[in-house]
Amino acid sequence: MHNHCQTIQRAARALALLAFSLAPVLLAPAYAQRAVAGDRPQDAVTERTIAGVKTLVKRRPGSQTVAIGLFFAGGSGDVSPAQAGIEALTLATAIEASRRFPREALRRATARLGASLGYLVTYDYSALTLATTRQAFEPSWTLFADVARHPRFEREDVALTRERLIAALRDDADDPESILQQTQAKALYADHPYAAAPKGTPETLARLEATDLRARHARLLVARRLLLVAVGDLDPDLIAQRAAALFAGLPAGEAPEPVPSLSWTASDVTLAARPLPTDYVQGVYAAPPLAAPDFPALRLAAAVLRDRVFEEVRVKRNLSYAPMAFLTAQGANVGGIYVSSVDPSQSVAVMLDEIERLKTELVEPAELRATAAQFLTTSYLAEETNSGQVGTLALYELVGGGWRQAATALERLQAVTPEQARAAARKYMVNLRFAIVGDERRARRLSPQSAPSPAGRPLD
Repeated sequence: MHNHCQTIQRAARALALLAFSLAPVLLAPAYAQRAVAGDRPQDAVTERTIAGVKTLVKRRPGSQTVAIGLFFAGGSGDVSPAQAGIEALTLATAIEASRRFPREALRRATARLGASLGYLVTYDYSALTLATTRQAFEPSWTLFADVARHPRFEREDVALTRERLIAALRDDADDPESILQQTQAKALYADHPYAAAPKGTPETLARLEATDLRARHARLLVARRLLLVAVGDLDPDLIAQRAAALFAGLPAGEAPEPVPSLSWTASDVTLAARPLPTDYVQGVYAAPPLAAPDFPALRLAAAVLRDRVFEEVRVKRNLSYAPMAFLTAQGANVGGIYVSSVDPSQSVAVMLDEIERLKTELVEPAELRATAAQFLTTSYLAEETNSGQVGTLALYELVGGGWRQAATALERLQAVTPEQARAAARKYMVNLRFAIVGDERRARRLSPQSAPSPAGRPLD
């Protein structure tokens, strides 16, 4: 679900767990700045507040590429359902042309420089992104800054971009995986700020015009919503100078309200009936915020469940090619199980058995340590790219309790005990809400009211 819930277009996203190191910096009169210490001298993050905008620069000496993200707090969680997709359309159109660089001029310039302008939109934040080489940073930044402050929003660009986004959504209408995620999202988020889908719908996008995008852009471009993150072999003082010009004259504005955690007290099943030979099933439970004290324990419990589900459903029984368990990392989290199978009832029963096992039996310390070690490997892999590190810093800063939490996330995982993992499973892995795409007759076997779990009681 983690990949399904966070929508990324033309930009990289990553959830790495990073370690940072000390970088001595001077306190300049115009900025408040700090650095954080870690285990490795090549990593350093400098934090400054420039014209009211928090700016993070992670210097990676020797890196030949640069990644920049200008993040806007709020995302689709700050949008009404009637305007779902407005930030996606606003940012997708913004990178088409700016005041100084009409469409063809902007395309020629990015091609000549080897630079890439992109955007992303999630439930919690959106962003304009820049990827370029260190050598071409200065002219690439000029393009990026002009797009960020002065997008043209020409009627023709809006129309072409809108049709492109609508076409992509219509393609999703034939994909069972996309239908499953949309079905589950509608059931979970009906009364939640996440009710507006990040990509919108064909109907909501069709109603948006250039005047709507200009108004949304003005709402986004205020100091209290902004976060600038830069990673590469960059001098923090240089970024400070460029950022000061970029943010000059911006209004303070208002920060969006934090989204509430999800909560429900009973299981249910939502069906999207389709005449398919294979059923697609997902069941989710409400999970705590990223910064919650027991999030690391649940994260490890979910990872143990992932490995066990794969072993039991695919390897031993061959019921599904890619069963999984997951836990999202966003403002309002869910965890859960997923399977596509010709025998979903048996597959889900096996998965629920594994959840019950997590609740009743302690995970062996060796298994828990091995699972934690997997995060170390994936963290270093994600850390290889500058864009991945931009994504991590922004994620923790915007919804994870502050970017410094990224530096200690791995340590918190390694400190989780078997007792803590079991307690997290007992507390959170309850009241699973299912979404199903497939045959209605088979789906009825999964109804909480009629289909008992392996333990002989309704699904919980």
